[in-house]
Amino acid sequence: MANIAVVLSGCGVFDGSEIHESVLTFLALEENQATYQCFAPDIDQHHVINHINGEEVNEKRNVLIESARIARGEIKPMTALNANDFDGLVFPGGFGAAKNLCDFAFNGKDCQVDPSVLQVAKSFVEMKKPIGFICIAPAMIPLIYNKPCQLTIGNDDDTAQAIEQMGGQHKTCRVDEIVIDETNRVVSTPAYMLANSVSEAASGIRKLIAQLIRMTQ
Repeated sequence: MANIAVVLSGCGVFDGSEIHESVLTFLALEENQATYQCFAPDIDQHHVINHINGEEVNEKRNVLIESARIARGEIKPMTALNANDFDGLVFPGGFGAAKNLCDFAFNGKDCQVDPSVLQVAKSFVEMKKPIGFICIAPAMIPLIYNKPCQLTIGNDDDTAQAIEQMGGQHKTCRVDEIVIDETNRVVSTPAYMLANSVSEAASGIRKLIAQLIRMTQ
């Protein structure tokens, strides 16, 4: 039975983890008879967004505490994540992946990954353990692997171009498909970069998780 670490980035599509993608990830893991543990950086969010009107709110929230809302309290800080304890790693999307786990949303090709996230991800890479990236999370791949990796964020030209300038090899992909880099043991899917419904997001996430579990075997 595979044991997978899931890294969240807050709670809510515009400033944290995409909630549907996160829950669909948990469901797909259970459907594949895998166990999982959630983690998140114990840091302040970049900002807080009112999800009704899209406006920034003048308050601070903590990424770990907000992520705990999705994980139903069953979550640990990134500093507690040891790659030796898990068979694979997965990053659901949402703008939190591009604002809190890294700063791609603001700095594009010149972005950096949060140090705690980068250290953990690199440890999985060094152990040749598979990692799944959903939605915008694949923007972190070039900085984590430091070598060309095949990946997808769907078909957004500007985002794909920025990722390729960072060293990634972007592949256009439908919402219900995945891109697999067997050599680097990476799998990605567009999810809500393209999805217009929960079921559309689920179609690719289920394939991603199934492939991730196969890579652990």
